[in-house]
Amino acid sequence: MHHFQAQAGVFYGLGVGPGDPLLITLKAHQLIQCADVICYLANQIGTSQARDIAQHSIDSRNEPAKEVAIPMPMSTDRTAANAAYDLGAQQIAEQLKLGKSVVFLCEGDPLFFGSFSYLLERLSDAHECLVVPGISSVNGAASALKQPLTLLQESFVIMSGRHTDQQLTQALNNHDNVVIMKAGRARPRILALLHQTGRTEDANYLAYIGRENQQILTDVSRLANEEGPYFSLFVVLNKERNS
Repeated sequence: MHHFQAQAGVFYGLGVGPGDPLLITLKAHQLIQCADVICYLANQIGTSQARDIAQHSIDSRNEPAKEVAIPMPMSTDRTAANAAYDLGAQQIAEQLKLGKSVVFLCEGDPLFFGSFSYLLERLSDAHECLVVPGISSVNGAASALKQPLTLLQESFVIMSGRHTDQQLTQALNNHDNVVIMKAGRARPRILALLHQTGRTEDANYLAYIGRENQQILTDVSRLANEEGPYFSLFVVLNKERNS
């Protein structure tokens, strides 16, 4: 099998998939094994979901890598987040200037709601950046449900819990199939909108896809009307397709 080597001075965004370490691509796995520097976002206590997913790939290296954890504040304040990305980009640029290869680990896919996009924006003018796609939580959810996301002429849209009531209502009314990402904080609001648009029965709820604590609910009326985890989404599918 062709073995992929990390190039000196190149910044790689690697998708590590939705949670199951076996869903990391061979290309991402090989880059994690040979890159000089491994980088990821971490929370206040220093843990990183992306690093946890890639743990096996990191452990199977011949020698330890230098690791750069970018601390990310969990607030919704963009100013704090932008400052964290500025600092992270600076640390990555320092390593690239030394001729090091740097991989950045991203849950799911790097360019799909990914933090990598913000680093790419800051680094791509001065440095070579490459991307290895990953399996997104949307594809992971469809696999877990064993349900097609789209068939034939069905329309499909991806929304986020950060969209307004009006935007979400419009999507639920106008599209056969709707995925609502980042549903945690917005869960009570989304449940209300599903009810209002008559789509409660079409909806499925998934959290921590591909992880040991994976949760799948095909009857969302049983879901507690309170905030849920960050790694959760709703998959609303056209129930009439089978009739």
